[in-house]
Amino acid sequence: MRDRFNFEIESLKQRLLDLATAADRALVRAIRAVDGTNEDARAIIANDASIDAEEVTIEEECLKLMALYQPVAGDLRLLVTILKVNGEIERVADMASNIAARAIDMAEAHVEPENRFDFAPMLERAHKMLRGSLDAFVCHRSDLARKIILEDDAVDALNAAHYANARDKLLKTPAQAAYILDCVTVSHCIERIADIATNICEDVVYLEEGQIVRHQKRIQA
Repeated sequence: MRDRFNFEIESLKQRLLDLATAADRALVRAIRAVDGTNEDARAIIANDASIDAEEVTIEEECLKLMALYQPVAGDLRLLVTILKVNGEIERVADMASNIAARAIDMAEAHVEPENRFDFAPMLERAHKMLRGSLDAFVCHRSDLARKIILEDDAVDALNAAHYANARDKLLKTPAQAAYILDCVTVSHCIERIADIATNICEDVVYLEEGQIVRHQKRIQA
């Protein structure tokens, strides 16, 4: 019975990692679309449905294992963590889809280069946090997870700077309001990706230490 449970768990973890790879790929493509690289943003949006379907399948498998094996202690924490991380990964794909949708409109906007938003620093930080959070999960690194959690404030600050920039641009160039609002949406989506990475890291701390750190303002690394 134990061997079968371990096999089922490992299979479930692999499906989760495959889902994470698909969501990360969608995010990378969405980032390129925002940067003006030749990416098919509509394909990113269309692919979101398959990621949604796999997220539901993984959730169903988690619940089935809980009912069948009635795990306790560390095994239960692992299944709860897989269930929660699964939902967070699906939200990454949603953010990628939202960014891609905005990229379509932004590509059609006639905006001078100096008036365009520079998302590169914020994207780099958020994407690094996301990949780090998944590494922490795979490698059972609660110490890494705690460090990544502390990086969220920097992304929040960049998001606030984009909002302030947007207010200034709306006053100076109201004719470009549609483009500016698209940029605000993109900034919000990137900030949400950092939040998602933080949530995954909090789940890793719970899995490895049995400690719920959600809602704490600061967590000691």
